[in-house]
Amino acid sequence: MTRADRISALHNALAERILILDGATGTMYQRYGLGEAEYRGEAFANHGQDLAGDNELLTLTQPTIVREVHDAFIRAGADIIETNTFGADSPSFARESTTAPAPSP
Repeated sequence: MTRADRISALHNALAERILILDGATGTMYQRYGLGEAEYRGEAFANHGQDLAGDNELLTLTQPTIVREVHDAFIRAGADIIETNTFGADSPSFARESTTAPAPSP
């Protein structure tokens, strides 16, 4: 399906009904009780900053959990799933006194 096809399908669906957006992704991640090691994963095992709570990293370090959360929203009736990288930008990382982390070699 092309981008144009997806946009057309979205417009068609919006013309027919109210669409439901996914929910509190961060809250869903918190239910997993992840610690520092889980946030770091192998990719960021040697990173010099604390990374626990940096939900954007989970796309890289815990993709199965990200998928499970998105699947739960779909099962609950969500029509639209947002990305979990809403805070993966330089200003957000700067507020956390860190720079955008790069995977360890």
